[in-house]
Amino acid sequence: MTDPASSAVLELAEDLIARPSVTPADAGCQDMLAARLQAAGMSVESIAVEDVVNLFARHGQGGPHLMLLGHTDVVPPGPTDAWTSPPFEPTHRNGHLFGRGAADMKSSVAAFVIALETFLARHPDHSGTVSLLLTSDEEGVARHGVRAVVPMLRQRNLLPDACLVGEPSSLERLGDNVRIGRRGSIQARLVVRGRQGHTAYADPVDNPVHRAGPLIAALGRLDFDDGDEYFPATRLQISNIRAGTGADNVTPGELEVLFNLRNNPNSTSETLEQAIRALIDRHDPGPWTLEWRVSGEPFGPATGKLPEVVSDVCRAQLSIRPQLDTGGGTSDGRFLGPIGIPVVELGPVNRTIHQVDECIDLSDLERLPEIYADIIQRMLGGGH
Repeated sequence: MTDPASSAVLELAEDLIARPSVTPADAGCQDMLAARLQAAGMSVESIAVEDVVNLFARHGQGGPHLMLLGHTDVVPPGPTDAWTSPPFEPTHRNGHLFGRGAADMKSSVAAFVIALETFLARHPDHSGTVSLLLTSDEEGVARHGVRAVVPMLRQRNLLPDACLVGEPSSLERLGDNVRIGRRGSIQARLVVRGRQGHTAYADPVDNPVHRAGPLIAALGRLDFDDGDEYFPATRLQISNIRAGTGADNVTPGELEVLFNLRNNPNSTSETLEQAIRALIDRHDPGPWTLEWRVSGEPFGPATGKLPEVVSDVCRAQLSIRPQLDTGGGTSDGRFLGPIGIPVVELGPVNRTIHQVDECIDLSDLERLPEIYADIIQRMLGGGH
């Protein structure tokens, strides 16, 4: 087995981690990767949308078309003095590589690139098409990244038949969990208006908090009986409530309630919005408005060859039978799955993502390129 301390994937992952690509910045990650991919024989193009850079590389022609999907941006590190070592100085401790993006997802991006180099060196005349799409707008608003690129690829007839995402899907050990879909995410903002006044004189019916109290309780008690063998039931969580001026003798003129729904494919955003609006009407909280924003539609479960191949590779290379689930938050797969493209996510253990001292096990990092190369080979074959 290759020494993790000197492996090619480790060097590439460290190079990426050392670049402070806090979303939507890329900090030169994609330019560096583009040079490597071109040297490996791939056609590479940079697609800039507003302040976001995206990279699309491909090799081969026709079908099947397997796309690898990832992102070079990371979330902010937070207070750097809270980190044991600087977040953008890749550091080894206790058999792990530490740094912002080590798990989410610069290690997977590095492994994708090494896997492509390996596969193309072994099989330069492979069947079908393999591509890599990277964005610097996954951790942010995700407006000018994959969301914007997918329509361009559709117009050019370059959408894949299946998509492998390198998001950190594993729970306790590499390969123990593979995502074959995701719940949708809906952000809602409810504003109830009343009349600001002095607490000594205001009529209780003018206070939007008083009027909306039963409604807020009802939102928190909502139970969606729509789960199935692949997806848990839709859930609603109230994330923020704001009202008042801060003074203790002034009643609020307005109440704002922010809440989020994680919905499965059995409950569309349209039916959920209708149900929530009907609930608000029934509770008559006073004048109100509701803003409804769909961050991502639910998708899955993935069908076809890819989920079977990923499971087989995990069993062959890691001696583990992965659990297939649809948990977690959202990923850029939400821009491909809902249009009928099977999306499967396989990546490192996610225990430290978005946290101080984010890290990946060095032995897991070393294994990832061969896992990804094996998946590509099984999906496309070695030659015509």
